[in-house]
Amino acid sequence: MAVAAARPPIGDMLRSWRRRRSLSQLELSLNAGVSSRHLSFLETGRARPSREMVLHLAEELQVPARERNSLLLAAGFAPLYTERALEAPQMALVRQAIDRFLRAHEPYPAIVIDRHHDLLASNDALEALLEGVSPELLEPPANALRIALHPRGMAPRTVNLREWSAHLMQRLQREMQITADASLESLYEELAGYPGIEAGSPQGHLEASEIVLPLRLRDGDGELAFFSTISTFGTAVDITLAELSIEAFYPADARTANRLLRDIDAGPPEPPQESAGTGA
Repeated sequence: MAVAAARPPIGDMLRSWRRRRSLSQLELSLNAGVSSRHLSFLETGRARPSREMVLHLAEELQVPARERNSLLLAAGFAPLYTERALEAPQMALVRQAIDRFLRAHEPYPAIVIDRHHDLLASNDALEALLEGVSPELLEPPANALRIALHPRGMAPRTVNLREWSAHLMQRLQREMQITADASLESLYEELAGYPGIEAGSPQGHLEASEIVLPLRLRDGDGELAFFSTISTFGTAVDITLAELSIEAFYPADARTANRLLRDIDAGPPEPPQESAGTGA
């Protein structure tokens, strides 16, 4: 029978998160209003933190909800945050809110992703971005970053692949730093190995006239250009909800807006007309 890996001591975990945030014991003690001596005792195991202290330090260290549960368990306390599946009955209102947003955002693309960038939902307008993507990349669990950067994904259509990949890789790197998630680190290494992917900062590649970095895709003889916004649920106390993100794409130029509006303006196709018979 497999034996579960032992959880690190709470002191080691607190020290690891402090170092990940590039804070000294003195800096954290000042920020948290805790004596540096007591903080040192907590990290070395000479003192045991209360439940309130664990949560207080986790807040100061900006530890995500999932990892706060791990800290509580390591300190001998029950987890605070629940984790329900998005399909659970208690999440019905959340699903309705997401669906309303996705539908209302059409004819512009929008997606819902989880912590690992797996695609959970999208609207029909996403097809404008997915043209030419290999079907195997769209099979569940489809990963939005893999779709964007894979050589059989959106990469061949992406005119500014170097700049756009640098933007996505930098974003993923920030998330790795925030969450300490090994799965994100594995995804980063995979994506970095794709041809044409840039892992540096995208800022050096921006044109002087640009105020946001657009995603530029080949579209026939022209291009489609998008910028995006990312929304999260405020004050979420459920892990699933806290880790959801909605990325909404908007046209970055008139040609793209007109292209996306074309199908809406055309309306649904006319039903086939029955030919009139000549009766016998």
